[in-house]
Amino acid sequence: MSRCTAPVHGHRSASARAACPACGSGYSGYGSRSYSSSSYAPSYSSPSHGGGGRSSGGSSSSAKPRWSKPGSSVAYTSAEVRTLTPVRENVERRATVPDLRDVFLCHAWDDRKGSAKELHDVLESLGVSVWFSEKDVLLGSSLLREIDKGLAKSRVGIVLVTPALLRRLAAEGIADKELSALLARDLLVPIIHDTTYESLREVSPLLGSRSGLSTTEDTFADIAAKLSELVAP
Repeated sequence: MSRCTAPVHGHRSASARAACPACGSGYSGYGSRSYSSSSYAPSYSSPSHGGGGRSSGGSSSSAKPRWSKPGSSVAYTSAEVRTLTPVRENVERRATVPDLRDVFLCHAWDDRKGSAKELHDVLESLGVSVWFSEKDVLLGSSLLREIDKGLAKSRVGIVLVTPALLRRLAAEGIADKELSALLARDLLVPIIHDTTYESLREVSPLLGSRSGLSTTEDTFADIAAKLSELVAP
């Protein structure tokens, strides 16, 4: 049986088609098709980052959450909207509770003067009130007791997941106790920074099962903007 030469040489002209042993002789197995370079280009879809909801190629479907104000320029992926919707519903249910902080920031002790403070400062610059141990736990007071009060009086809990936090979780420190309280309710948004969801799942499968936000996809300023809209009245 004669083989069509189109996949190798193409049929870009009448003479090339006539020279094909299959198509030139009237065989219709390949000759009835039109070939171009795109016909053989495989289609790849980039896998999504765990929890981030955005593809490794940078493209993703975008969505607008119902709580986003008209004219807002904050961009969300569809996965982020799904992740944040139950948190927003809890925020709305607690809207009438007085004197709540907008955000409880859970972080590793080692990050208190670095990435945790950076995130805290960006949030507060947007008018988001943040419970932050560096300013809210007074010298001589019980850290655990103050954390309990902070958790009870916050609309949303965010946990800054860093290599330092992973070490603390593995050692079952105070951060682990904070997370236990936050995980019991739909009030927790993990923020992955300088690490991965895979590393988090190795230490805390329960926390790692929660989707969140990631600095591999957004800056702290982008993340703070999303959280600001999330807790807005």
